[in-house]
Amino acid sequence: MALNFPNISRSYDETNKCVRFWGHDDAFEIAFFVDLEALLKLQSLPRVDEAAILIAFDRWRARITSVASAVYRRHRRSSYRLVAADF
Repeated sequence: MALNFPNISRSYDETNKCVRFWGHDDAFEIAFFVDLEALLKLQSLPRVDEAAILIAFDRWRARITSVASAVYRRHRRSSYRLVAADF
């Protein structure tokens, strides 16, 4: 089965400056972390706070999950950190 993203949950991790979200490959849950720098590469933000960051993530979700799928196909692991260079 291919990686899919049925759960639209995401959360901002202030300590690690990233947005967490999850994908599923059959019964396996895969954690992804998108660096704040990666989101800022996709969209400049009028302010850098949790609400603005999550809005940017939602706006770019299709692109983010596409990149996450590509990274997952190259190396299958249980978690990934997506950085600006991935975009």
